[in-house]
Amino acid sequence: MTTVDTPTATADAPDLDVATLTERLRAVADTLPGLGYTGWGFGDSVAFEGMIEASKVLGDETWRSFARGFIRAWALEASPYERLDCTAAGLAMVRIGEVIGDARVTEAAIGLADYLVARPRIGALFATWEHSPLQHAYGPDSLPPDEVALLASPPPGVFIDCLHFDPPFLVALGLLVGRDDLVEEGVRQARGYVEVLQQDDGTFDHFVLEGSERTYGAGWGRGQGWALLGLLDVLEDLPEGHEATADLTRATVRLIEAMLRTQRDDGHWYAVVHDPASGDETSTAAFMADGFLRALRLGVVGDGSDADRIEAAADAALRAALHDTDEGGNLAGVSAAVNACTLQSHYAHVPRGFIVPWGQGPLATALAERLRRVRGGDVAPAGAGSIG
Repeated sequence: MTTVDTPTATADAPDLDVATLTERLRAVADTLPGLGYTGWGFGDSVAFEGMIEASKVLGDETWRSFARGFIRAWALEASPYERLDCTAAGLAMVRIGEVIGDARVTEAAIGLADYLVARPRIGALFATWEHSPLQHAYGPDSLPPDEVALLASPPPGVFIDCLHFDPPFLVALGLLVGRDDLVEEGVRQARGYVEVLQQDDGTFDHFVLEGSERTYGAGWGRGQGWALLGLLDVLEDLPEGHEATADLTRATVRLIEAMLRTQRDDGHWYAVVHDPASGDETSTAAFMADGFLRALRLGVVGDGSDADRIEAAADAALRAALHDTDEGGNLAGVSAAVNACTLQSHYAHVPRGFIVPWGQGPLATALAERLRRVRGGDVAPAGAGSIG
């Protein structure tokens, strides 16, 4: 991998010892059940994964029990499925099924998967929306007339967020229930996102519209997080020797290299990673801390000096995120849902300052991954609670 300078932690950066990580993870995890879920929406998936990871490493069933209860309540009324169910916490459903074995949840997950794979496609990829959620740009710039015209009846599109939803869910569920067709569909989707949205510099653009010859939303910081965690989820579950492993690993390494090059000295990234004028945004650091550490654990990166460099970058990102987290576990400076816009400047002006699943969730998974690395596994110290 390309050598880049390692970010330098600020003087007041928090320690990353077991006691501090445990305390901060518990505080962040405690925020997750109260984030106002009303069915499934963009960003929920990583929050539910954060609950599961917190329970695994802290040995406290509080958060996984909430996740299981919410998912089971959804499962009882899941049919008929609807388009936004593509954002369901599918991987979390599977992880709960692996540990607890809830037949009703598994049945609903299979029904959801069968619904999802029957959606219309743009090329090989499922169309996220029948009408993409295009909007006028945040900030001072205006859409040109031809792009304003799209708002009246936006075409279908494919969005990078969904690399974190469909491929990991389909692969993991297919392995759980013995459905090779689901595994291979998940792989096909992951490869499709790489082919369509990964750019020459290794980063991913946000979306493509049906009938368009170009992609939109270059360098959106949190979008890189959705891509990285989605790719790693697939790589973690793929059977050993699967023919897609090499391609997906190369795509992951290219993305990590791009994010190492664009990480700031304080451990954060700009809202648009290559655009200093886009300003601060904090969720990207949480996503990258988790992704870098997971890539090391899975052996996707990390030969020799690269391991130390990537771990240092992950720690700088985690410290940066924790620096912006209050005593109640709330990560400040996270941007609102970006929706979608065909104007690049939109991504530099999305409002910030929201306590949302896509900020709290990746911070929880990053803390859990760091605590796992420090302790050498998921088993919590004696007296921390019991794992069901």
